[in-house]
Amino acid sequence: MGDLAKNFLSPKGRKRCASAIEYLQQHYGPRCSTGQAIREQHGRGEALDAGDPPDAVIWPESTLEVSDIVSLCARKQVPVIAFGAGSSLEGHVSAPYGGICMDLSRMDQVLRVSSEDADCTVQAGVTREGLNDYLRDTGLFFPVDPGANATLGGMVSTRASGTTTVRYGAMPQHVLALQVVMANGHVIECGTRARKSSVGYDLVRLFTGSEGTLGIVTEITLRIHARPEAVGCLTCAFPSMREAVDAVTELSMTGLGLARIEFLDERQVKACNQYSALDLPESPMLFIELHGPRTGIEEQIIQAQEIAHEHGGGHFRSSTRVEDHNTLWRARHHAYFAALASRPGCEAMVTDVCVPISALADCIIDTRRDIDAAGLQAPILGHVGDGNFHVIFLLEPGDGAERERADKVHEALIARALSAGGTCSGEHGIGLGKRGQLIAEAGEEVVGLMQALKTAWDPGYILNPGKLFF
Repeated sequence: MGDLAKNFLSPKGRKRCASAIEYLQQHYGPRCSTGQAIREQHGRGEALDAGDPPDAVIWPESTLEVSDIVSLCARKQVPVIAFGAGSSLEGHVSAPYGGICMDLSRMDQVLRVSSEDADCTVQAGVTREGLNDYLRDTGLFFPVDPGANATLGGMVSTRASGTTTVRYGAMPQHVLALQVVMANGHVIECGTRARKSSVGYDLVRLFTGSEGTLGIVTEITLRIHARPEAVGCLTCAFPSMREAVDAVTELSMTGLGLARIEFLDERQVKACNQYSALDLPESPMLFIELHGPRTGIEEQIIQAQEIAHEHGGGHFRSSTRVEDHNTLWRARHHAYFAALASRPGCEAMVTDVCVPISALADCIIDTRRDIDAAGLQAPILGHVGDGNFHVIFLLEPGDGAERERADKVHEALIARALSAGGTCSGEHGIGLGKRGQLIAEAGEEVVGLMQALKTAWDPGYILNPGKLFF
């Protein structure tokens, strides 16, 4: 990336950037800001490292404006970074080469809903919670739940998944069509509302997960689902992590309507108890959600309890009440902030891997052993129904030795996941943080193909430069 620094950060590059900002301020007025606080806010997500701020932040309100801004940046050879809600974890929105941050949060309209076809079209700045609020009276909902109230454009760009993947799948299973602004400012549309197609390359899937490096998504056509007739929730504690994960393995092979299976180790349970005023047993625990017909949901809860009991599970709490369901999952969604609160003043380094279910127990147990041996504070939790789990390293700011130990545990975790046939990231993506791991997982030749595609579609490397590739 030395050539990028030479191009974007040289005196000529800085002059081109200043000229672009002057144009944007003239044409967009207060919607283009160079304020330091605003730039710093848009230069980082939820991550340990502070990140690099852009030179300016602009708020477009239409695809036409996005096209205008990108066309300008292409002519001036200025980086442009798309920004959604800022909830990413691998430095996706950092601006290491400066440039223009494009905040799409004002493009927040639900453009169309078809109940008959169970699909909808939204602008990229619509959040998942905003979409579900809009759909509340239709009997439909959008199920992909990464925990944060992310924008749907950001969720497309990072190929998001989350707590409900075990039943409903991740973003690739829900994105039917896209409107995208390419690196030259041209607007394209790919995909259709049809549920399947065998026409040409699948560009929709290619943009889904490209982290804003191939184009800027402005509109998305999504598959949505009928709300379940009944929802049951269950918590159960286990004597050990292995018994909890073994229970997950067996539950996953049943015909139960499992919508979520979340694992929390005892450290994370303790943090959630303190942060969310719960009184759960402080031992390895599963949070389980079941969807199904009202007449059968109680029977499903009983079957899940029986399976968990066979693996040492106990302290069961179950409910079909909406209030209890909301309390439980609110606590799960706040788990990251609960972990932060458990070590006041700390910084968090968050990582995730995903492995085949058969390798899950050993991977979690070996990771816990490494964390404890290194003397680190790091809760483990995850969407274990699909083999994905997270480690939240809680680090003392400025403690280089502690960070070095965390990095070694992190490297061992990823090597372990790859050796088991897994991936270095089930849902956080690559960004800046895992570029080396992308090479380790995919290999130089495959990464070279990715770079060739990037070069063909964005020869100036203006779209989110420095992400995915060194």
